[in-house]
Amino acid sequence: MAVLRDQLEKNPFEHLRRPKIPQQEIHIYEDDECHRLLRASWETTRAGGLDWGLLIASALCSGMRRGELLNATWRDVDFANQTISVFPKKDGKSTWEWHIKDAERRTLPLTDEITQLLISHQEKQPEGFGYVFVPPSRYKLIQQRRRQGRWTTEDGKCPVNNFKREFDKILRRASIEEGEFHDLRRTCMTRWFANGLTEFDVMKLAGHSDFATTHKFYLAVGRDLVEKARAAAAAAMSNDFGTRLARAPILDRKDLTVDAGRC
Repeated sequence: MAVLRDQLEKNPFEHLRRPKIPQQEIHIYEDDECHRLLRASWETTRAGGLDWGLLIASALCSGMRRGELLNATWRDVDFANQTISVFPKKDGKSTWEWHIKDAERRTLPLTDEITQLLISHQEKQPEGFGYVFVPPSRYKLIQQRRRQGRWTTEDGKCPVNNFKREFDKILRRASIEEGEFHDLRRTCMTRWFANGLTEFDVMKLAGHSDFATTHKFYLAVGRDLVEKARAAAAAAMSNDFGTRLARAPILDRKDLTVDAGRC
């Protein structure tokens, strides 16, 4: 403003650069935490309510986002091929409007166990019920609000009430001090990397629009993988250098010199 008013000839902050903010560390659940989470979620699930155990297991298996899971319908599930697809939903009679993040349609794998759990879950739902995870009682209330014009696309992003509060209860029951539901997705992605999937593979499965987002997860390697890498490196070092060091003459420390230019 002072430059515009000719009070200053030049902006003194012209070459000032905003300091880089270090990236926040990505939190993932260790294997033991995943076991405890699943155990706590099965114990927490109430008849007629959200099946937290199935939801958490599905998130760990597929890496789907919260909104993607809660907006999944049975049409998205292919039991024969054991996959679940992420598709946007139109504002129709039985579904509310919902858009996909990053505008990515994709198909994700399901394990034998998750497929069987989904089959069992569907058998318990009313005949013709569309949504996989939204409880029938909640769906009935949502449909009522839609008819009254009291439902928005923002509401559709998380159609289940008190989601965070209920998940936090499960975390406490599992004796996990920190975490959020999205960490299940991060955990799944790091497992994909740990089992040999490329960054391009994970980018497509995760629905990322670029490599930058995927690369953050590539760097977030679980502790188990770090320990495996350490053990592998130690074994290689022992095999590669052990016998040579054993055969090498013992030198007095005073006889050792270091060329600083080559360090």
